Amino acid sequence: MDSFFDRTYDLVRQIPCGRVASYGQVARMLGEPRKARFVGFAMHSSPGMSGGVPCHRVVFKDGRLAPGFAFGGPGVQRQMLEAEGVGFLADGRVDMASFEWEA
Repeated sequence: MDSFFDRTYDLVRQIPCGRVASYGQVARMLGEPRKARFVGFAMHSSPGMSGGVPCHRVVFKDGRLAPGFAFGGPGVQRQMLEAEGVGFLADGRVDMASFEWEA
């Protein structure tokens, strides 16, 4: 059986360009609704885009970015999302109403 991290990476690879998912959303989709924090651990440990895991597309449910984004900080995460067309609110959060992935 695959590990939780491997299953998480497989699911995150399905998030389309220009969309985001929350840690809790990913956990629920994995059938592990109480493991949002573990999704965060998986994203922090992921190989990132070099391993085909677009972890920059996973954000907090209110649209906040990860404060210690593993691949260069929240500024880099925002740049990556903006390059994909993801929009942000005036307070710096992702516009979840418009860009949340509806799998």
